[in-house]
Amino acid sequence: MAAEAQAAASRQVRLEASWLRELEEEFSQPYMRDLSAFLRRQKSSGKAVYPPGPDIFKALESTPLPRVRVVILGQDPYHGPGQAHGLCFSVPAGVPAPPSLLNIYRELESDLGCAAPRHGCLEHWAGQGVLLLNSVLTVEAHRAASHRGKGWERFTDRIVEALNEKREGLVFLLWGAYAQRKGEIIDRRKHLVLAAPHPSPLSAERGFFGCRHFSKTNDHLQSRGERPIDWQLPATVIAARSGKPQSPR
Repeated sequence: MAAEAQAAASRQVRLEASWLRELEEEFSQPYMRDLSAFLRRQKSSGKAVYPPGPDIFKALESTPLPRVRVVILGQDPYHGPGQAHGLCFSVPAGVPAPPSLLNIYRELESDLGCAAPRHGCLEHWAGQGVLLLNSVLTVEAHRAASHRGKGWERFTDRIVEALNEKREGLVFLLWGAYAQRKGEIIDRRKHLVLAAPHPSPLSAERGFFGCRHFSKTNDHLQSRGERPIDWQLPATVIAARSGKPQSPR
């Protein structure tokens, strides 16, 4: 019966194939069933939940397990309308870049000379093997951290465990105490772990600025014979809904 329940759960989940093979057992666990029920209650009571359903697992869809080279750990999705689209720190085309992302751009310019784009979409990084993973994958509109403690942390811990165990030579960028606690399980003998304060305006001046994590990441990748990440974001991005290039506001 357990095997049947697992198979039924996996059939209901639309997830990139390599991640589904690694994570399918999670979807039949009691904590994940409880999380699913919680999300259904939220929506049935009329509460807006971000990101939209098809984007909840976008980080995994955008960066399959065998292609991950760098991991950036975030906390929760943005809770404003239209902001969250499943990639930590990223916003869709046409949505102004939030303050933490603007500070990331500032450090990128200082570190590698990358010009800040006029948008906040980080899909260009995800496509190169940068897993942009939040610890919690959903949030109620206008209520920051409202879905913490509901089960997502256990699910994303399993993702970090899989990366730690199945891969070698990854770079983990842990910005802020929350991400650093989540990254305590990472084997520093197998992977490069770079830690700094969070890029939030409340903490960026305490050591995020000047951390040079982007150039250090590329130095590590190149030392392993891998191509560096092209951190320079394109000037324009394709809007998912319209399919047309946009110059974000």
